[in-house]
Amino acid sequence: MTQEVEKETRGLRKTRIGEVVSDVQDKTIVVRVDQRTSHKIYKKIITRSKKHHVHDENGDAKPGDIVKIVETRPLSKLKRWRLVEVIRRAE
Repeated sequence: MTQEVEKETRGLRKTRIGEVVSDVQDKTIVVRVDQRTSHKIYKKIITRSKKHHVHDENGDAKPGDIVKIVETRPLSKLKRWRLVEVIRRAE
């Protein structure tokens, strides 16, 4: 009963797919998430990127991997995202 209530009150969490840029830190990776938008006037496709510090408990992800991340509570000064899965390994 309590688990069902917690899921309802928690709401939907944002999920993103991006590429691992760095794994130098312990239990933390840096993921670059690209967003493609159209310029309002010129209609040119623009790629904007944002880097997220992501919690990686087991150290699964390596640079170049494509990963799925989910929004979570603040874990530190910069970490607000958690690693869900590694979608594709780097070659």
